[in-house]
Amino acid sequence: MPILVTKWFGVFLVDEKSGKVIDKRLMSLDPAATAAKLAEIQRGGILPEERELASKAEKVAVSDRRQSELGRPALFDSSFITPEKFGFSGSVMHEVMLRLGNLRTAEPISRDKNLVQAIRGLDDLIETANLLNERLHEWYGMHFPELADLAKDRTYADLVAKHGERGGIINELEIELESVGSEFDEEDVRAASRLARTLCVVYDERERTEDYISGIVSVACPNMCALLDGPLSARLISLAGGLVRLASLPSSTVQLLGAEKAMFRHLRSGKKPPKHGVIYQHPDVHRAPYWQRGNISRALAGKVLIAAKLDAFDGEFMGDTLKLEFESRVEDIRRRYPEAPVRPQKPKRKGGKPQGRPRR
Repeated sequence: MPILVTKWFGVFLVDEKSGKVIDKRLMSLDPAATAAKLAEIQRGGILPEERELASKAEKVAVSDRRQSELGRPALFDSSFITPEKFGFSGSVMHEVMLRLGNLRTAEPISRDKNLVQAIRGLDDLIETANLLNERLHEWYGMHFPELADLAKDRTYADLVAKHGERGGIINELEIELESVGSEFDEEDVRAASRLARTLCVVYDERERTEDYISGIVSVACPNMCALLDGPLSARLISLAGGLVRLASLPSSTVQLLGAEKAMFRHLRSGKKPPKHGVIYQHPDVHRAPYWQRGNISRALAGKVLIAAKLDAFDGEFMGDTLKLEFESRVEDIRRRYPEAPVRPQKPKRKGGKPQGRPRR
């Protein structure tokens, strides 16, 4: 049976037993044209030359899984097909690879890739805000410790950034209070105020990033947004590494995205495996009794996978239908498992204590 082999310099139809080249279609010596062909291969496409050679035999094997629609994939050592035998020198390969690199890096990036970076940027902003907020409370708390009970997070930072001195904050809040905090010099107050202003900037950027993420998700993932909310959809896409990557995962993996540490702990030490990952944030999962969460998480992961496939490959909108089907499944789980399962009791020793492992 002939086998189809694709190299950077051409496509070859080779006799699998003898290793003789039956037919070939060489790439152009123009580096730009050859780079364009190789870019199509890297994107997972099939070249016209490959289809043409595959049609010359009734049955053909292929050396690349990318070509599986043309024939059965098979292992084949094609190292004897070298570019020098067909007039392609090392300098030509060098120029082709440079053009290929420039071509691929200049390709437009799908919005879900930007979404992944935005989610990771949001995580960094949240971590930074928490660190600065903790530092500001500890620092300014020496001057005005009572403010921690009167204002939280953004409001706390705004008040410190605006007034600095506790007297101005007390007047704005319209309260009568004699603070037990220590006096600060003007320079110390200005330094604490600068930190508060920096924290306010981080809060502002966090809100803008959240709005940006919501805008991308609502356009790029309408089915997932109908089934989940925008932030949870974005979080799943980020954990998977992209929308297409998420759509290619099995539902069991989607169910456990975000619980990798617990899964590795289970594999390493034999502890109980996790039942859910970040999809625990869905209301129907985290509000359910503990004995129902595994089944509900499994049902939700299956629907999320269908929604991801529809969004990744430009399918029709079925988000409302998927949501109704999931809600029906949740009701069925609640009806079938209304009470917690009875856990088997460990055997006890005569003294009333549970038996442990026998000593060696």
